Amino acid sequence: MNFSPTDWQRSIYAKGFAGIRPATKIDFPKLEALAGAHINQQAFAYIAGGAGNESTVRANREAFEKCKIVPRMLCDVGVCDTQVDLFGQKLPSPFLLAPVGVLKMANPEADVAVARAAAACGVPYIFSNQASYPMEACAEVMGDSPRWFQLYWSKSNELVASFIHRAEQCGCSAIAVTLDTPLLGWRPRDLDLAYLPFLEGKGIAQYTSDPVFQKMMDEPDQLSVANSGVNIKTIRGLISIINNYPGKGFLKKLKSGRPISAVRKFVSTYTNPRTTWGDLKFLRAQTKLPIVLKGILHPDDARRALDAGMDGIYVSNHGGRQVDGSISSFEALPPIVDAVGGKVPVILDSGVRGGADAFKALALGAKAVCIGRPYVYGLAIAGQQGVSEVISNFMTEFELTMALAGCKNIGEITAEMVTKI
Repeated sequence: MNFSPTDWQRSIYAKGFAGIRPATKIDFPKLEALAGAHINQQAFAYIAGGAGNESTVRANREAFEKCKIVPRMLCDVGVCDTQVDLFGQKLPSPFLLAPVGVLKMANPEADVAVARAAAACGVPYIFSNQASYPMEACAEVMGDSPRWFQLYWSKSNELVASFIHRAEQCGCSAIAVTLDTPLLGWRPRDLDLAYLPFLEGKGIAQYTSDPVFQKMMDEPDQLSVANSGVNIKTIRGLISIINNYPGKGFLKKLKSGRPISAVRKFVSTYTNPRTTWGDLKFLRAQTKLPIVLKGILHPDDARRALDAGMDGIYVSNHGGRQVDGSISSFEALPPIVDAVGGKVPVILDSGVRGGADAFKALALGAKAVCIGRPYVYGLAIAGQQGVSEVISNFMTEFELTMALAGCKNIGEITAEMVTKI
């Protein structure tokens, strides 16, 4: 995509003159509110919610707000270069799309619509481990556009290896291993609704499409499920489980028992709270792709990642969804950058709501930033078009911020361009 921020901004105004406004909203609170009006209460709670009283969600924004940009004047910014090099790939901007699961709750085309939008904008898409469509379906619509794969470490190393090898076959150029979810966080919005989408067979397409997982489904498990009786809600849940399982023929799938077995096996195996630093040796032996550890918030953990031969650090608190009262990702960034010392790239997400946030993150040493909830809200509002609009808005604001701050390329975005946090 030959992206021009001035052309994008000009097109918004030109269309507005003709009475055509963007499908999405540029202001984040308005974007979030509009998305909430397009999806049901359960879906919005799952996407928007955070852990506990959501203090970490707020802290992510407060940290960005405390840091201020210090623009410089009379700099030649007639031509700006926003390209970054990440693991040998030249990217048009410092943005990636963070992995977000169960996107079918936002839009029926889910991950596939996101994949198309990411490819059109030239932005890498990190396929979610908890996707609504298999990674192969997303890779098919992306052509040669860059993509990564997010990995949750399950209780089965054979399944972990299978996911990695499938990601390699799908042309993924890196593996982002999510470390901060050995257990599901305490999420009041979901708990108040007593709703977990995985129990309806949603968000487990990477599993049901995997040959190792299919074999695992034939094995007994120790999962104990409370018997809540049969009512209209449980019947609807059963229908959802069957419809979300791959294959044709509702009755055929029902009789096979495979859809229910898939949900039970997923719930009992999808994360492994006993994973330790020593297990990274297994991961390293599985692939030559760059391995990025996602969820790092302490500089000592960043150092341990380097010692383990990891290729990148992904600073994240899971968008505030795991630990209430956690340090913000942006606050954690500078000491981690210092600890890494330029040996591997540092990526950041959680709380990124616009191009100015990306500028601040790069000034403090991040190589790239990931967009999360905003693109999901775009997906909820207008599908692929909505995702493309959100990406384009981020890219435009970033380049305009960079130019207006007096920087003509990424290399000029240094710590002197922002105040200390």
